[in-house]
Parts: sequence; structure tokens; C-alpha cells
Amino acid sequence: MSKTIKLLGLVYNKGGFGLGLIYYFKKLRDGYVINQVKHIRLPYFEPSPTVRKRLIFSGRVQKVGFRLAIYELAKRLNLTGWVRNRNDKNVEAEIQGENEKIIFLIKYMKSLKRASVHDVAINKMLIVDDETDFAVIKE
Repeated sequence: MSKTIKLLGLVYNKGGFGLGLIYYFKKLRDGYVINQVKHIRLPYFEPSPTVRKRLIFSGRVQKVGFRLAIYELAKRLNLTGWVRNRNDKNVEAEIQGENEKIIFLIKYMKSLKRASVHDVAINKMLIVDDETDFAVIKE
């Protein structure tokens, strides 16, 4: 006889809550991250040249909503590019837009309490002319 219990929208059966609970907590974290970025008071940015940079954030930067925070902030700053997790537990991004806005994004990511950025490797890249949005690459 199988007994099923529904709690907080999650279904519990003989196998336990399983992936449903993990999914629930990820959704909770994602909502927190999106709300946090939405309420950042953005400074006035003096116009600056458009650049493209490859950033590699090292430290405790995976499983803390780091990519989502970069994505949400990049959208607010009208930056383009992409962000992804790397196999070495770092987060890599290629970001294009005004230099001052990219600097602001880096400083914000380094200030996060739920992450711990030990280092940011920054390399200049060639500008991609036809890029229009920002993406999270999930591999």
C-alpha cells in the first residue's frame, strides 16, 4: 500500500521528497536572488566605451545563485553576453557593454554575502557586433 502526502506543493511517497524538495529550495533561492538584484540602487553611469571582457570568478561561486545574479544584473545594466558554470567550480562570463557598467557588476558580485569570490580573472575580448541579449549557459 502506497501512501502519498502533499506538503508545500511537493509530493511525498515511499521514496521520500526526492528531487521535489531540491527543486522547491532552488525556486526559493532564485526568487530571493531576483528580488535582491531588482532592488539594487544603480548609480548614474558616465558614458564609457563599449568593451567585451571574459571574467572568471573563483571561490565559492556555484550553487549560490551566482549565475542568476549576473544574468539579472546584466539585464538591468543593458549588457550582453553569457555566463556559465565551469567544471573547475568557477563561474565564467563574457560580458559586453559600457566599461563602467561591467566594473559595477564585478564589484557587486564580489560583495555578495552568499558567495565568496576569491579572485576575478579579467581578459579583454573582441567585441561581438550582432549580440543583443544575455544568456545563462547550462551544461
